[in-house]
Amino acid sequence: MASDSPVDVGGWLRSLPPFSQWSSNRMSFCICSSKPCAPSLRLSVARNPQKLNPYLTFCIYADYHTPISLWTSGAIRLKSSSQTSLTGDEATGLFFDLLVSVLKYGPGRRSSFRLSQVTVREENLREVVLNLAFVTLTFLVTVYEAPSELRRGCLEDLRLQLWSPACRESLKLLVRLLGSNLEEQWMRSVNLGMTNWMSELLRSSNHLPRAPSPLFSYGLSASGLWKVQLYCPVIAMAVEDRPSAASTQDDRLLFSLRYQQLEAVIQLAYRAIRKESWIDIAVAVDNIRSVISTVRSFADWHARESHTRSDRSVLGRCDVDPLLSETLMAERGYGSEEKHFPSRISLQLTPALQSDVLSVSVSKSSDNPTQEIGLEKSLEGGFDPPNSYLGLRISATESVTMSVKPWKFEQSVDGDSVNLNWFLHDGVNGREVFSSRPSKFALFQPRTWFRNRYSSVHRPFTKQGGIIFAGDEYGERVWWKVRPAALVKTMEWEIRGSIGLTYWPNKQRTFYSETRKLQFKESLSLHLPK
Repeated sequence: MASDSPVDVGGWLRSLPPFSQWSSNRMSFCICSSKPCAPSLRLSVARNPQKLNPYLTFCIYADYHTPISLWTSGAIRLKSSSQTSLTGDEATGLFFDLLVSVLKYGPGRRSSFRLSQVTVREENLREVVLNLAFVTLTFLVTVYEAPSELRRGCLEDLRLQLWSPACRESLKLLVRLLGSNLEEQWMRSVNLGMTNWMSELLRSSNHLPRAPSPLFSYGLSASGLWKVQLYCPVIAMAVEDRPSAASTQDDRLLFSLRYQQLEAVIQLAYRAIRKESWIDIAVAVDNIRSVISTVRSFADWHARESHTRSDRSVLGRCDVDPLLSETLMAERGYGSEEKHFPSRISLQLTPALQSDVLSVSVSKSSDNPTQEIGLEKSLEGGFDPPNSYLGLRISATESVTMSVKPWKFEQSVDGDSVNLNWFLHDGVNGREVFSSRPSKFALFQPRTWFRNRYSSVHRPFTKQGGIIFAGDEYGERVWWKVRPAALVKTMEWEIRGSIGLTYWPNKQRTFYSETRKLQFKESLSLHLPK
């Protein structure tokens, strides 16, 4: 029976008798089972009986009449054959082996790293990340290695475990331990496995699991900064609008669209300013790419805003990146440039305890996108030599220029909540992209606004297909007035958000289009000055 409680590998290891007292050289327990009285996935630990060089090996296997090994660890060297359990260094070595095995299932090149970079010293933390690593690796080896009848039954159970509240909290600890480079590789390995499994479900039954969503997000509050980072495979995002999905039979196009991952980062700078009769809590944009070397406090941000408007700060980054190599994307699909693009981003900031809030204020929204349309016509005439036809030469020219700012930014207040919204508009007719459909005639026009959107000089995205919001273009700060009684408190804040992704053809000639939407929620804290 499926369970959303993750397996407790660490607790099982602690419950084992001393290695020297085992009745046999192998101990095992069930990770999950597809059906009652059916083969299951099991984890075993085997002891090498040698006294001079004792070691353990771990194995994930399918428990058939003749067991099928799906993964085997390297040798975990023991200090002595008489020890009762794994030491901290040995447990760290096992975690390192699991980490490397998970990353091997990911796409592209992997950064090199040393064991010392992922050493886990605290025993409780070590057990938490060890459990998560085992569940993650079991999910991936089941996707790629398990027999089909076992894969169908066990993957749903493993998905529920992997996205259970306990594992999601453990993953937040794990990514902070790994650092940003390994974090990205870890998430791409997991989301590639999730995409492969969901693609298999679509091919076999045209059905996808609904909840919980394989979205991973986390929030950090430190040094005057709020940061929210999230990852989600595009195939798992809810479909908001798909007018022509039923008619498409282009497997190469669907391959390119499915094997993509949304990666988004939102970062805000905050500061609590003590006044005589209240406290101002101001939130402003901050540079997302380098927390250490750029703006690190609200004071730095305010000083920069006072002196120059040309130095841009960045609210966030939103990218849609391929989960496979460019070579494979081109062989099986149409390359990585045939993909969704961000079309709407919405954020809502809300203080969790609102009894101390006196008022909330926002700066004005940015102006509507400026359009400068100029129409020039000229007519030239002259006479050619007598031997030309009629001896008359006439030429006419016409030119149209357009300057469009594609993103529209709005701020609004709802009670004690502040809403921040970015909307992408079609540069030709001014329609909002997220909530509209392109005409079939426009989809085939070679100079349509969203064709060649990653190479055109007028592209509304970065070269890689993402977006970056700069503070000098998209609004200023928002702030709350809070009662002085809140000084002794740590205020909790909630950030809710949604990201919309839209696909319109880039280089391919197709009528296919769709829009997907992802929602997230995170809690953040703010320490008030005393």
